[in-house]
Amino acid sequence: MDAEALRTFLAVYREQGFSNAAQRLHRTQPAISRRISLLERELGAPLFERGASGTMLSQAGRVLLPYAERALAALQDAENAVRTLASTASGPVTLAVVGTLASTRLTRILRRFARAHPDVDFSLRTAASAEVSDLVRRGEAIIGLRYFDDASADLNCETISTEALVVACAHRHPLAGRTIKSLAALRSERWLAFPEVPGRREIAASHIFALFLAHGLGEIPWTPVDSLTAQKRLVEAGFGLALLPQSGIGEELASRTLATIHVRDLKVSQPITAVTRNGGFLSPASQRLRDMLRNAYRRGDG
Repeated sequence: MDAEALRTFLAVYREQGFSNAAQRLHRTQPAISRRISLLERELGAPLFERGASGTMLSQAGRVLLPYAERALAALQDAENAVRTLASTASGPVTLAVVGTLASTRLTRILRRFARAHPDVDFSLRTAASAEVSDLVRRGEAIIGLRYFDDASADLNCETISTEALVVACAHRHPLAGRTIKSLAALRSERWLAFPEVPGRREIAASHIFALFLAHGLGEIPWTPVDSLTAQKRLVEAGFGLALLPQSGIGEELASRTLATIHVRDLKVSQPITAVTRNGGFLSPASQRLRDMLRNAYRRGDG
């Protein structure tokens, strides 16, 4: 078993098929199939199940998956560590963040980082919280910013700030910009929220239901919308209200396409967590970026 075999195995899994993996790795499908066949023969067990619904991991494949991810991440660590010997101020640094945290605050932090480390090969990826953790775990990102901790033993999680959640409404909503006494006044409103997805920590419909239940209120009408951008556009159009991160609607508030409703008996926030891989290599530049993020978020500035 070698790195190329594990890389091929992960490509078939992530691309959900042999043809897609061949395109991803710039190889032919027969070559991918042969490589997986050799690996299965070496391990003495099939790694994939092929059926009408597509290509899925077998039981043996599910066992191999975390080890393959760790092994390739360790190889990436080794490469980064050796490169760092040549220059402590250069090399690749990849940051993965939840989309709502890719705000003007982050822009200011990254601008200062770029000035301090002009030779760093920096890249930024956006994803949902669970996907941010996966990118860090696989070594495809060095640092992650997500909501809430991840319980995985493969990751180090550090809460660096909390972010307020606000009730967002269309600018022409009757309660736009107003303060109301209780959440009960919004009971009949339709709410837009993320559907509940295992592993996803963004504010989902179940969180909003829990808020209403905690205030002694029953179920509420809601519409599942699996995109923050789509939620904002629908709120702007008057299709309902949404509980959104304050930092995620700054531009809309400034352009007066969205407004907020202040609810006196509603105080909701979510922790912002910095994620790194447990035992993973951090170059001096990566350590500097982590420290800049930590300090800026803890101070509440950018």
